[in-house]
Amino acid sequence: QVELLESGGGLVQAGDSLRLSCAASGSTFNPFAVGWFRQAPGKERKFVAALRYRTGDEYYSDSVKGRFTISSDNVKNTVYLQMNNLRPEDTALYYCAIQPEVGNPYDHWGQGTQVTVSS
Repeated sequence: QVELLESGGGLVQAGDSLRLSCAASGSTFNPFAVGWFRQAPGKERKFVAALRYRTGDEYYSDSVKGRFTISSDNVKNTVYLQMNNLRPEDTALYYCAIQPEVGNPYDHWGQGTQVTVSS
């Protein structure tokens, strides 16, 4: 059973950077994809970025494209989200999740890490 642990959130000012980490523990970690999602207070959870773990293909929402970068350290079973030029509208609880195989839904959600960007 894979467990995910997010870390790296915090309180920053607009224009600052943060790097979130999603560390996977448990059995052999080789999912089809790992995704980052975020949920702002009172709003639905939204897709931020995804990494096809086996190929390295990256996908981003339009709102973060050019500012955020998803990457992985396969030795450490960790996926990162480098967030640059943060904006107040990036404030949210950020989650990572696994898509085990193509066509499967995302599951194995972490507990989230809070990112707060002040103006």
